[in-house]
Amino acid sequence: MRGHEPRSSSSCAACKLLKRRCTPTCIFAPYFRSSDPITFAKVHKVFGASNVSKLLTEVPEEQRQETVNSLAYEAEVRLKDPVYGCIGAIASLQKKMLELQHDLTVARTRLHAHSGVNNHVDESSELAAFLDLVPYSDLMLLDGSSLDAYLYDLGQPPFV
Repeated sequence: MRGHEPRSSSSCAACKLLKRRCTPTCIFAPYFRSSDPITFAKVHKVFGASNVSKLLTEVPEEQRQETVNSLAYEAEVRLKDPVYGCIGAIASLQKKMLELQHDLTVARTRLHAHSGVNNHVDESSELAAFLDLVPYSDLMLLDGSSLDAYLYDLGQPPFV
């Protein structure tokens, strides 16, 4: 089973940080090795050891490693961006995707215009021509207020 290799006599990262004795039945030991104390420190700072312990006991054993990985990632991102956390990272990636889609549309339009093929003008090339005239920054910049509005309107689908 993943995460349940034999341990050395040293305490796990959680017990070291919490300054307690690590028992053979320690819920943290299989997932927070003593060789990586920073991971547990971040998880503990964001979620608290008691909450993580309760969560791990409620999760089926075969899903605990994935749970710990998710908690570690969320803690890492939450410490970097305390306001938005993972949602901020997702919104940032979606914004970057929109910028790249815009750039791709502009590049295709320019390529189409320079290739001399004018026998079919569809809506996408008309849109691309329009987008070429309007800077991306004027089309959609997620400033603080619009990002807040987007993030808190969970019924709204992501940028499509």
